[in-house]
Amino acid sequence: MSAPVYIGDEVSAAGFRLAGLQTHTPPADAVLQTVEQVAREAPLLLISAQCAQQIPAERLDRLLAGINPQVVIVPDVHSHTVMPDLVSRIRRQLGVLE
Repeated sequence: MSAPVYIGDEVSAAGFRLAGLQTHTPPADAVLQTVEQVAREAPLLLISAQCAQQIPAERLDRLLAGINPQVVIVPDVHSHTVMPDLVSRIRRQLGVLE
């Protein structure tokens, strides 16, 4: 079994490497390709909020809704990117309106 993977900025990647994760710091135009490649092998995929913005919304929704790998969006170290609203996303996926 392979190790969990983090995809995001270099500073956060350094911390995740210390925790034993494999890390990738792709340029913005290669994020989707990197995610697709890693998703085939990793049991857990952590994606920075900034990198998650580079993934088309439909593909990101499929990744987050999937079972294997488990995909989690994590805040980036600089907090330049706002985290997605989890409550709204779940309600939208369940078809529940406020």
